[in-house]
Amino acid sequence: TDSADDLRRRLAAIEATARAMADAMQFGFLFDGERRLLSIGCAADGALDSNRYDLLASEARLASFVAIAKNDIPARHWFRLGRSVTPIGRGAALISWSGSMFEYLMPSLVMRAPAGSLLEQTNRLIVQRQIRYGAGLGIPWGISESAYNARDLELTYQYSNFGVPGLGLKRGLSENTVVAPYATALAAMVDPERATRNFERLNAIGARGRYGFHEALDYTRSRIPEGAEVAIVRAYMAHHQGMTIVALANVLLDGRMRARFHAEPGIQATELLLQERAPRDVSMIHPRAEEVSTAAPLASPGLPDVRRLHGTDDPTPQTHLLSNGRYSVMITGAGSGYSRWRDMAVTRWREDATRDDTGSYIFLRDVASGTVWSAGFQPSGVEPQAYEVTLAEDRAEFTRTDGAITTTLEIVVSPEDDVEVRRLSIANSGHRDREIEVTSYSELALAPPAADASHQTFSKLFVQTEYLAKRSMLLATRRKRAPDEPDIWAAHHAVVDGSVSGEPEIETDRARFLGRGREVGSPLAVSDGRRLSGTVGTVLDPVFALRYRLNVAAGTTARVDFWTGVAPSRDAVLDLLDKHREANSFTRAATLAWTQAQVQLRHLGIDSADAALFQRLAGHVIYADASLRPPSSAIRDGIGPQSGLWTQRISGDIPIVMLRIDAMEDIAVARQLIHAHEYWQLKGLAADLVILNERAASYVQDLQGALETLARVSQSRPRPGTHDVRGAVFVLRADLIPEQTRRLLSAVARVVLAARRGGLADQLDQVRKTAETAGFASSPAKRLPAAEALGSTDDGHELEFFNGLGGFGSRGTEYVTVLGPERSTPAPWINVIANPHFGFQVAADGGGFTWSLNSREHQLTPWSNDPVTDRPGEVLYVRDEETGEVWGPT
Repeated sequence: TDSADDLRRRLAAIEATARAMADAMQFGFLFDGERRLLSIGCAADGALDSNRYDLLASEARLASFVAIAKNDIPARHWFRLGRSVTPIGRGAALISWSGSMFEYLMPSLVMRAPAGSLLEQTNRLIVQRQIRYGAGLGIPWGISESAYNARDLELTYQYSNFGVPGLGLKRGLSENTVVAPYATALAAMVDPERATRNFERLNAIGARGRYGFHEALDYTRSRIPEGAEVAIVRAYMAHHQGMTIVALANVLLDGRMRARFHAEPGIQATELLLQERAPRDVSMIHPRAEEVSTAAPLASPGLPDVRRLHGTDDPTPQTHLLSNGRYSVMITGAGSGYSRWRDMAVTRWREDATRDDTGSYIFLRDVASGTVWSAGFQPSGVEPQAYEVTLAEDRAEFTRTDGAITTTLEIVVSPEDDVEVRRLSIANSGHRDREIEVTSYSELALAPPAADASHQTFSKLFVQTEYLAKRSMLLATRRKRAPDEPDIWAAHHAVVDGSVSGEPEIETDRARFLGRGREVGSPLAVSDGRRLSGTVGTVLDPVFALRYRLNVAAGTTARVDFWTGVAPSRDAVLDLLDKHREANSFTRAATLAWTQAQVQLRHLGIDSADAALFQRLAGHVIYADASLRPPSSAIRDGIGPQSGLWTQRISGDIPIVMLRIDAMEDIAVARQLIHAHEYWQLKGLAADLVILNERAASYVQDLQGALETLARVSQSRPRPGTHDVRGAVFVLRADLIPEQTRRLLSAVARVVLAARRGGLADQLDQVRKTAETAGFASSPAKRLPAAEALGSTDDGHELEFFNGLGGFGSRGTEYVTVLGPERSTPAPWINVIANPHFGFQVAADGGGFTWSLNSREHQLTPWSNDPVTDRPGEVLYVRDEETGEVWGPT
């Protein structure tokens, strides 16, 4: 038929093309006549690479055989290939470079290994060794060169040669355990029955994908996410898939491809070389004991370094940074922190190392008992029975136990989208069902952090909220004050995995959620068990609060994933959160976050221990404390105007980390800090690193040159996908800057390190702990109820126009507020007393602040500028010596 004729013509054309390509191949120019070996390559100028293929147990023997058959190189080359053997059981097999299945069995796809020959014996023994090696580790067998679970900045899997220790000359084979399914296909040509069983095992583990078996299974502990047993390399390599097809075809069709290869006259004339028997006298290579140990790969302590905290009594909050380069989260060991998108603060945060009580929180309330606590230690301050914080490179995890309820809060930033997710898992180990109200809470800023901090009340006026009931999603945006202001939209929703009672409740008005005079540790909307009001729109103090009531049966676990995302438009932020409405969205985000973390560490050339060290140091940058700063006297003598830094091109607007160095031998500390600075920029932390070279003036400036080179390399390193983060590395010579500038730098720097004191880890470990730490109070202070909960009272005060809270007295010359216990005004009621040069403000609740010259720019004591909580900056405490009772603040 026409179709059959057409097929024959096509096949004939393919045959002619393949034969022409094979005949055109030339190997002679690669042949080293002196050593009688093939070079591994040729440079553009025609010079041969100095390395040679010199082992018979190599995939290159196929090229050697074809080159001899074509008469491109002499036959004696075959006998120059190394034939050292290694003992396997009662036999001996040829040793290869890396001990991979590819090196031994790839030539067998087309080239015969006659029964009883050296090659056939080697193939049989190395498959047995591979099987025993996998059995010793308790994993599938089949190790060969392949991709593995490490990626570059473009998220492309990396590739390397892997093999079985003892079969290869290469050192360090026991340090990696990567199983490649195509190696099983190659082994099927030697032992098809065991290969079939191994394929079944691989399939059961999940190694098979849509297009066949995936590239590899990485069992190397340092490249596996914590809690997982294996990382599947989800890629397909055409070369490996092609070898799989040919190998299985040989098994099923009785070596059809090998028969076609050996049907060529030139191959038939050369195949006598393959009949070589195992020699009696041959050099035996005994592998090193440390390489043969089958327990080494999985027993090695290569787990990623994580920080574990078991309390919150550190003098300075322990911090942790998570970021995808655009969206960043800072979290403290108590559960506080901030969320930022590019240069904008998503949530409000204030640097307060004592209270550490601003951030995004999740409250829990037992409906039956009314008990309230939070997923972290903050903001409720309720002491748990057990508390552990795990800070890993890709996530933060808070686990606490309160009676029969154990909660686990996992925080992850998605690498692919500008979203964060906080998964709360509630495990009920008791014998009765529990009904738990879960409420998220975060105060919204949606403005540059400096703008929000300078006048937060004014900044709040421009945030508008809405609720999309069909999507159960909260939205917020900042109305523009000028056309060039950037657009910003934030959204918040939850994905629940468990039994839910009723509809979700929402709140976006902070005053209604907290209640007048209360703080975030004891919000009225949670403590009193009242329903959220559902207020949205142009609220004066915007928040995101979303509540679900969960039924957690005895012995079960319920989960809620709270997602928060940011985008430059309403449609974009809706699409963003709509992508994360499934329960497995968290798993995907967590997996990608782990992958991104490994990519970043590989890019910077650091390991997880270095990253943990840089995270520790970041806490001293974010929260100012005295442990890594000069003494108070040095700060007092060195302090001066910010403009004193400008001559060195240092703005002073962001935190400064300073290193003093005077010896070339200590340059490793500078290299560490430069890596730390790069790492912080990837995590969204802005800081300036100042390296002060204090070496005496000399014609030889080797230290200065080395430091400047380190800085240039750091600044030129690419950071794809990362939003520009402020901060630079400044290398200054102490002998070329004024003494006052040196003192000023030391005074304003948040961290001052001296290179001569040792490495970064040594200096952090040497930080002296204070005898009495500024730990968090175990029980929150007494809070005042909201004004709307207060009824008017006739308390007998003879005040004019008395309204239940206050009235005019002394014939109208003063206004008197009568609050009493558990009472507060519906809004701050203040009195200002000042002259043109000095003044103070006092509120009806008892707090206030003092200023000089200007109440905004020259505050002597802090003012919260917070109409809801109205946290005082000045307080008088009164203590009864007999009873020990303390009053104040009111």
